[in-house]
Amino acid sequence: MKITACRVIRWSGLSAILAGILFIVIQAIHPPEILSSVTTKAWAIVHYLTLAMSLLGLLGITGIYARQVNRAGWIGLSGFLLFGLFWTATAAFTFVEAFVLPVIAADAPKFVEGYLGIFAGSHVVSNLGHLPGVAPVGGVLYVLGGLLLGAATFRAGILPRWTAVLLACAAVSTLASSLLPHPMDRVLALPMGLALAGMGYAIWSERRIDSSAAAGSTQPRGRKHESHRI
Repeated sequence: MKITACRVIRWSGLSAILAGILFIVIQAIHPPEILSSVTTKAWAIVHYLTLAMSLLGLLGITGIYARQVNRAGWIGLSGFLLFGLFWTATAAFTFVEAFVLPVIAADAPKFVEGYLGIFAGSHVVSNLGHLPGVAPVGGVLYVLGGLLLGAATFRAGILPRWTAVLLACAAVSTLASSLLPHPMDRVLALPMGLALAGMGYAIWSERRIDSSAAAGSTQPRGRKHESHRI
């Protein structure tokens, strides 16, 4: 099988689908963010899945952006970079939660509780350096990245516009998380998961994409858009 840009973009759509599904499922099965959970099998499974979700999400949004790169403009590029940084940061922090915290839980419980409190919204006295400031930065990346990428996708008009609206609204809706007690705020992940899965499916289901369409270029006026099977 010949590897082409079209095929790579299509397969990135599958990554976005899986990331969206995992984003929803993980919220439903995530164990309580307390010290006793860190050494359980449920904790390990959820964070292995979260790490996979982060990597799939990064691949997925790369394909989403690449599919419309010529029409997304600077707004699309900014959204892609910010959203990409969010998924990268999520992968980094999840790696610690999956492989480091369980090992040090018995010897450094205060550190572990403090680390968990960064994202759970609890406050535990522990020397975490600059780590507590990362969560707000991650939130900004999530909101701005999703909003800008959604706006650029809507403007480009290549992927279904309902997915673009859902992505932007899902990103902004996380601002309401402060109004909901944790972990009830996890329900706000549902629209984001649906948006990613919807965009991914739109790319994956495209059977006829030529090299120019893969980059989101336009056809000359007066000519019907015509593409070739991958």
